[in-house]
Amino acid sequence: MVYEFEGRTEKEAIDRAAEELGLEKDDFDVEIVETVKQGLFKKGSVKIRIHTDKPVEGYKPEKEAGDDVTKDPGAEGGGVRFSQAVYGDPDAKNDFEQKIIDFITGLIEHMGYPGKVSILFREDKKLGLKIDSEYSSILIGKKGKNLDAIQLLANIYGGRQGREDTRIILDSENYRIRREESLVRLAYSVADRVRENRGSILLEPMNPFDRRLIHTTLNDIADVETKSEGEGLYKQVRVYYRGLRG
Repeated sequence: MVYEFEGRTEKEAIDRAAEELGLEKDDFDVEIVETVKQGLFKKGSVKIRIHTDKPVEGYKPEKEAGDDVTKDPGAEGGGVRFSQAVYGDPDAKNDFEQKIIDFITGLIEHMGYPGKVSILFREDKKLGLKIDSEYSSILIGKKGKNLDAIQLLANIYGGRQGREDTRIILDSENYRIRREESLVRLAYSVADRVRENRGSILLEPMNPFDRRLIHTTLNDIADVETKSEGEGLYKQVRVYYRGLRG
């Protein structure tokens, strides 16, 4: 089943979901659907989707997640935005999905760390999968680099199947959401230090997704700017006081 919740932060939304559904946080997967920031150092709201196979009794959502029609803050006149995502079924629905599952399953088995691979979500030109394994920590690797490498290979394989337009997103043990929460906290903390010291701070090398998250998080904060530095896939983000730019 899939449910939707909102909160001022990711943590608040997740805590609310756990409380209202009567589930432990290990009983469900979390997907961030939308983040709206308002004001300096504050996020206005965070919308998440909860994916769970656990039975939920006595809870009736305001609307079904599969019928997702959400208000778009950027739409004129309070317009709406329709989601075409399909969620809730972890099994392959077509030959392409099965090939991707088989490829990742075979890859991690050859690595010596077998696990179960299933569908996490389906969206237009995007397919999410998750790995359940007792070796998840190894498959994720430091800063998610192993998971990124497996994901890259899965995307290359998907392209060779004639699906270059479909992006494969791989997760394990909710690493992506935990990493995102950590990076958002880091971004705000660094921005605070930069504004206080009126200097700059160079962050650790990050993959394109993580860098984009830092840039987006700090995009609306006054007196702070960001830029990527370095070459290759893993570049660094510099956060600096706007007055330094010259």
